[in-house]
Amino acid sequence: MEKIIGPSQPFTGRNAVGAELSAELSTLLRSGRTSLQNVQTGINKVFALEPLTTVKDLVIVGDGPAAEEIFQYCEDQTVRGYRFRGIFNDEAIDGLLGERRIGDVEAAKAFAIQNRIDILYCALPGTRRADITDLMEFCERNTIRFRVIPSAESFIPVVKTSELEFHGAVPVSKIRKEPLDSSMARGMKRVFDVVFSFGVIVFVFTWLFPLLALMVKLSSKGPVFFKQMRLGKDNKQFVCWKFRSMRMNVEADSKQATKNDPRVTKVGAFLRKSNLDEMPQFFNVFMGHMSVVGPRPHPLRLNDQYRDIIDKYMVRHFVRPGITGWAQVNGFRGETRTPEMMEKRVELDVWYLENWSFLLDLKIVVKTVTNMLGKEENAY
Repeated sequence: MEKIIGPSQPFTGRNAVGAELSAELSTLLRSGRTSLQNVQTGINKVFALEPLTTVKDLVIVGDGPAAEEIFQYCEDQTVRGYRFRGIFNDEAIDGLLGERRIGDVEAAKAFAIQNRIDILYCALPGTRRADITDLMEFCERNTIRFRVIPSAESFIPVVKTSELEFHGAVPVSKIRKEPLDSSMARGMKRVFDVVFSFGVIVFVFTWLFPLLALMVKLSSKGPVFFKQMRLGKDNKQFVCWKFRSMRMNVEADSKQATKNDPRVTKVGAFLRKSNLDEMPQFFNVFMGHMSVVGPRPHPLRLNDQYRDIIDKYMVRHFVRPGITGWAQVNGFRGETRTPEMMEKRVELDVWYLENWSFLLDLKIVVKTVTNMLGKEENAY
């Protein structure tokens, strides 16, 4: 006679594994349903002709006719998505900008962080080289885009004339080329992310997820999924999903996986070697936290460790992080044992940001697949 488990009887053995697995998969699927609702909201906005452009908050540091022109441009052309938040100058300002002055040049930093400023325009004269350099480095460390108004005495290299931004009659120079600044480029990349991730979720996850989840569950005690806070585009935190590849341990958030790491299970070693541990991140892609291709998101601890010692480290966060990236397919994946290794990874990530193209993304995806089928030295 079969034993029937009633509602008051606890699950044991295989039934307990099934119940826990079902609960964890349900959590992930609920996240997916939330994503579909977000997509529906976006579609409704399109048909309702509601503006989808994100408004960028900006401040100006310095004074002069060019600063006033940019202010007028933002006030008169708000449909372009710029919102003027204030001006910072060591001296009092005459004219229209006088009442919008918030403080001196040094005060701009605290204001920019506290108010999540997106762009800082520098209108300081070239004679204040130290102040300009300091502001530029501050912006790089805090994921704020730095724009400089070129002048005859400017010492900062400017991009080609054809790539200058014009705010009214004022040419504004970027310190780097960013192809994904274009709304068309961002749209193309996002469409690819949605279509690709949706395809993986529907045609692969439906049969592979239960198999991998069961393997993880039977490999050691603990949840199927490993969830960790990561830093995304524009320093926004999100929960990054992975299949758990280690035994439960107190160092999961503080210590990177090393070669022959005793914490890694046999199933986990296979998942990490084949990149299958990253597959739940396609839900992150579908939800818009990540992209299929982009700089890999690091644990918050690593960001705190390297942001002030590696030049351009935080520049990686000008774009969405990716499941795979240019650094990863060029051998810089897994453990970063030295600051020099992290510096090289950052260099490749910034190169990707400055040289993005749709064809480059496709190349990285293909290279990732071939690497999965081959042998990667750093895949552990």
